[in-house]
Amino acid sequence: MPDAYRRLDLNLLRVFDAVMAERSLTRAADKLSLTQPAVSNALRRLRDTLGDELVRRSSTGVEPTARAQALWPVVQSALGQLEGALTPQAFEPARAGNSFVLAMADATAAALLPHMVGILAGEAPGVSVRVLPLATRDPRRLLDEEAADLAIGYFPAVLADLTARQQAGDAVDYAHQRLYDGEYVCLMRKDHPLAAGPLTLDAYCAARHLLVSFSGRPYGFTDEALAAMGRQRRIVLTVNQFFTAGRVVANSDLLTVLPLHFFGVTGLGSALVWRPLPLQLPTVHVDALWHLRRAAGAPQRWLRGVVARAASAENQGLGAAAHTDP
Repeated sequence: MPDAYRRLDLNLLRVFDAVMAERSLTRAADKLSLTQPAVSNALRRLRDTLGDELVRRSSTGVEPTARAQALWPVVQSALGQLEGALTPQAFEPARAGNSFVLAMADATAAALLPHMVGILAGEAPGVSVRVLPLATRDPRRLLDEEAADLAIGYFPAVLADLTARQQAGDAVDYAHQRLYDGEYVCLMRKDHPLAAGPLTLDAYCAARHLLVSFSGRPYGFTDEALAAMGRQRRIVLTVNQFFTAGRVVANSDLLTVLPLHFFGVTGLGSALVWRPLPLQLPTVHVDALWHLRRAAGAPQRWLRGVVARAASAENQGLGAAAHTDP
């Protein structure tokens, strides 16, 4: 065991966490119900143990060193897990009055929330859920700032980064759970000229397109796949909501690419049809992502279970949709 660890007083980590969160020794002392000299003394002892200054005084309080910035997420995660293990929370859904925050796109919410509402009504009538619009493929900052308990969506770059960090032996502050898989399809109005037969690559590239982009960038997974084939399409409209995309496509000659599981929740099934894409795109993996600080609490574990059950119910409907002749 390293000598620095043997000499470490774990109480110093609580002080370090408070100082990092507040960026002020005075506010950290207030948060911990300690005097400022006590916080300063604890910080000095931790500096001596770790051999790093950790924070430097600034005009607004204190600023962390690079070592402190790297250490803080690990300390936050460890303290959160320790608190959950030492003070397990009793959670009775039928008596609970908790409020949870979920971040997800509009169509994901439309797919999951009807199932969740049924579960809550039957098992936890006092629990409420608030949904934040998800406008990014990387919700880690949202979770780190505790603006949401869970983010639900398609996060390929995030999961690849977490996997790479784990394989390299680095600390990872997030966990995830696969909810269901899907496939991308081409959506068009029911009486579109291209709806009459199989969709060819030439016809697809010659058409006019609508792109759904959370970030607003003018290209997506489809365009990257086309570029690899030496092809391209013409995007004439970019929006950031799936429901907007469905309504525009239902009333125009534009095509759009959406996950098949979104087709059923557009509310426009009588006006739209889907066709298999004439190119290969990666499978859509819908995952729940959360920060490890919120992993151990009984309410959060229950919430993740409810989301998983709602996803399972939705996934049963997806199986039927996937086998429907387009």
